[in-house]
Formats: sequence, structure tokens, C-alpha cells
Amino acid sequence: KQARERSILVSLDGGGVRDNTAELLKYVDVAVVSERFCQQIGRTPEDAIDFLQQQGCSVGGVTLGERGLLWSEGRSNLKTLAALPVPPDKVVDTNGAGDLFHGAYVFSHMHWPERAWDFHFRFARAASAFGVQKLGNEARLPRLDDVFATAHLYGDLQKS
Repeated sequence: KQARERSILVSLDGGGVRDNTAELLKYVDVAVVSERFCQQIGRTPEDAIDFLQQQGCSVGGVTLGERGLLWSEGRSNLKTLAALPVPPDKVVDTNGAGDLFHGAYVFSHMHWPERAWDFHFRFARAASAFGVQKLGNEARLPRLDDVFATAHLYGDLQKS
């Protein structure tokens, strides 16, 4: 509540529904939830995004694992962002890929606040794609150059 009052971005990594989720959503700017979250509230991913926005979230999304991200900003049409095509033989460990995705879009928004959410989610997608190719928490944390190199390798983001 205090963050909202101070115009500080509040992001929700909604892996599952908790007792206070409905109360919390009133103060969340960006809510990116899992398919499990959608199932728990009895909604399709599309309907869950609408629900998140009805609760006051300006950006809502559902992570779909290797199928990517479904998201919307404001009342705009739903957008899809496919996962980067990391070859299966390069995938070492997917533990923490979602956490890396969430942390990376928040970092991107803080580092480049003038950029659109499409950029932030694409940045996060590349960070997560980098991470799944490494074993262990420290090894999977990318530097900026790692994110852009991974994106470039799969035909995405440029630094500028």
C-alpha cells in the first residue's frame, strides 16, 4: 500500500493463490502469474489476465513455460511472446527459470524505465533462456552482455 502511495512499482510473481492474494492485487502494478494460479482461480489464462486488470494491475501476464508468455498492458489486446528456441540438448536445468524471468523484467524496468513492457519481457525471456543453459544458482545469473548475447543468438533484442 505504501509503495503504491509513493508510486513505486509493485510486481507480483503469482505462482499460486494465497489467502491474501485478492487483497494484495489492489496494490500490484505488474502481476505475472502461473498457469497453476489460473487453475486455482478457475480461469483460463486469457480470463485471468482480465481478472488481474479488473483488480487494478496495469500489466497482467501468464507464464506458459516453454510456450512463452501471454500478457496485456492496460486494456490493450492480448499479446503473446513465444519462448526463445533453446535447443533441448542445451537445456541443463530449468529450476529457477521463472524467478529469473520475474527478476529480469523488474531489473529491466528499473534500468530502462522509458522502454515498453514488450522490451522488458523480451529482456526477461532472454535472461531466462540464458539461465536454463546453466547448472546452479550463481552460474545461471546473467550479466547484461549475457542477456543480449543470448537474445542475439536466438534472433531477438539489440542493446540500443
